[in-house]
Amino acid sequence: MTAPLVLDAAAVAAACSPADAVAALRAALVAGLDPAADLPRQGVPVPAGELLLMPSDGGGDRAHVGIKVAAVAPGNAARGLPRVQGSYLLLDAATLGVVAVLDGIALTTLRTPAVSVAAVLDRLLEGADPLHVTDPLRVAVIGAGPQAHGHVATLADAPGGRRPPAHVSQLVRDPDRVAGTEGARIAGGRVIRLGGPGSDDALRAADVIVCATSAREPLLDAALVADTAVVIAVGSHEPGARELPADLLARGTVVVEDPGAALREAGDVVLAIADGALNAEDLVPMRDVVTGAVRPDPARPLVVKTTGMSWEDLVVAEAVLAGVR
Repeated sequence: MTAPLVLDAAAVAAACSPADAVAALRAALVAGLDPAADLPRQGVPVPAGELLLMPSDGGGDRAHVGIKVAAVAPGNAARGLPRVQGSYLLLDAATLGVVAVLDGIALTTLRTPAVSVAAVLDRLLEGADPLHVTDPLRVAVIGAGPQAHGHVATLADAPGGRRPPAHVSQLVRDPDRVAGTEGARIAGGRVIRLGGPGSDDALRAADVIVCATSAREPLLDAALVADTAVVIAVGSHEPGARELPADLLARGTVVVEDPGAALREAGDVVLAIADGALNAEDLVPMRDVVTGAVRPDPARPLVVKTTGMSWEDLVVAEAVLAGVR
């Protein structure tokens, strides 16, 4: 029996670029993968937080199956440790033998922004105004963690990308803390206090707004978001937490990985529906956008709310394996 590959964070990053991950996700959806058929995520409460079990068979017609075991420990931040940790097992679909063990956090850090960019890539390349489609992107990122950095890197590396994120504003509650924390500040970006001087202007000017926080209440005023903007929210997978105000979802085209999963886990969606600002029938599956079955109105905000699904880890893990070989 061949020993499985063991891929640490550096090996995962070296084997699969952000652009490769975006391309793999889009190719899987175009080939017919149906996120609605994905196996459900299981959450198991433990005293220190929660264990998340994320299995996927990719619809049953892939060469591999896989499962991610992630641990979410809210108290780790005070200890100077990662809030989320985990590992991914990639198995042969026929024998269920373990093919590879991947660093789960590196995989998540790679796939989450890749999902976001895969969903909005056509909008970024086409734009509401063809005359300005090659202009550098103006990006406002709310947050300072790995997903804030990952989204900027993935926007810069997107397949076919003609709009590099040259103007990045990083909005945070405590700029001093970001300045004093190694790796928290986005390279080349300007740090602005969220809600302070310059914050509203950065949001108004943004082509892309990324919300990557643990906030439980809306982070911004919907009136600040341009009609042509892309808004990405990735911070929560809880039905009672949201980063975006309901009136923004009411204005925009709301794209989700799968409506069923969003109605279970996406607080931004669940709470907007509870507020009467959105209907479940308004949700647009990501697959329909990627395949061209639905073309969102370029004159309305494109709102992408993701919670993370197991099929995404499997597809990107396979792309990592292909990169190693």
